[in-house]
Amino acid sequence: MQFVDEALITVEAGNGGNGCLSFRREKYVPKGGPDGGDGGNGGSVILIGDESLNTLIDFKYQRFYKAENGQPGQGRQMSGRQGEDLEIRVPIGTSVVDVETLEVIGDITEEGQRLKVAQGGRRGLGNVHFKSSTNRAPRRTVPGTEGDRRQLRFELKLMSDVGLLGMPNAGKSTLIRSVSAAKPKVADYPFTTLVPNLGVVKLGAHEHFVMADVPGLIEGASEGAGLGLRFLKHLTRTRLLLHVVDVAPFDERDPAEVIETIAHELEQFSETLAERPRWLVFNKCEMLDDDTRRETIEDIVSRLGWEGPVFEISAISGQGTDALVQAVHRWLTEQRTLELEDEAARTRELEMRRRMEAETIARAEERLAQRKSPRVAEADEDDDDDEFDVDVEYVP
Repeated sequence: MQFVDEALITVEAGNGGNGCLSFRREKYVPKGGPDGGDGGNGGSVILIGDESLNTLIDFKYQRFYKAENGQPGQGRQMSGRQGEDLEIRVPIGTSVVDVETLEVIGDITEEGQRLKVAQGGRRGLGNVHFKSSTNRAPRRTVPGTEGDRRQLRFELKLMSDVGLLGMPNAGKSTLIRSVSAAKPKVADYPFTTLVPNLGVVKLGAHEHFVMADVPGLIEGASEGAGLGLRFLKHLTRTRLLLHVVDVAPFDERDPAEVIETIAHELEQFSETLAERPRWLVFNKCEMLDDDTRRETIEDIVSRLGWEGPVFEISAISGQGTDALVQAVHRWLTEQRTLELEDEAARTRELEMRRRMEAETIARAEERLAQRKSPRVAEADEDDDDDEFDVDVEYVP
């Protein structure tokens, strides 16, 4: 199945039914009177969280959704039937943004969670409501109102506890294969991972956490280079970032510079995301002898002035991965316990998520604006004599 994490759709709630203008006319009934019934309310559009879905691909093919209109009222004070609500199932982790106002309507974070995104129109009133002692034959009715119409952008952010980040070929996919049942593609060339992968790391009965592997980052990822900008948003749902570093890169790049590059890209994408706890995980340690490995890592940590946790692993052999996942599980358990017991800690976490959401939306809007902006090209700047020049626009 194709992984699609963004979609643009239009939803339209049903219109309310009009009120009826009617008078009672029956044989052998000498006195009639107004008896126009009310219309029915229009149906609303409601999103429902569904754990069985993991992509927004369905919304790439169907982009318009409309709820049922309410039926008009009838004589004999009969009300029109109410329009049925339209229920749309979406994956867990879907954020809903109003394209016009940029308002975040809500997040779908739980199975079965319901979120109304378009309110149905209100019913109209029949003339029976307007009779009085001075107006025995009212001809006034109230029409039903129109339902809401909105253009929405869905953004799917994977629900995970831990996010892996690093340069391409750092060993992130190998690590998630080593500690979970996830089987992402692994190969000896960069950008093997093209879509995010989720893995459940189990440590025992009822003890587990979810790890997310996103495509590798390169310099300029926050500006759209590589695949970084599109998938960095998935890290905003995580509590902890594991920065996987190739301790013996094949291109002989300085690991310290690589770490600083990734940190810079994180900060450029979202300052709040850069504030998330981040641990250094030095991978491929089997490539170096003990003394060289120790000296290399100590030199990198010293030059960075790093004070956070540091782990040495070999994802391909599993060396050091048990200690890593145990430490991650302990840290996550402590954080959850703290938030349950401390209202201030829970408030800080919610505020941090709100800020990351706002920054992510801002970055997405910048990208959309760049796509829509007309490209100015001067004819005299084209030095190519080919008469069949073609402009190609790459849209991810």
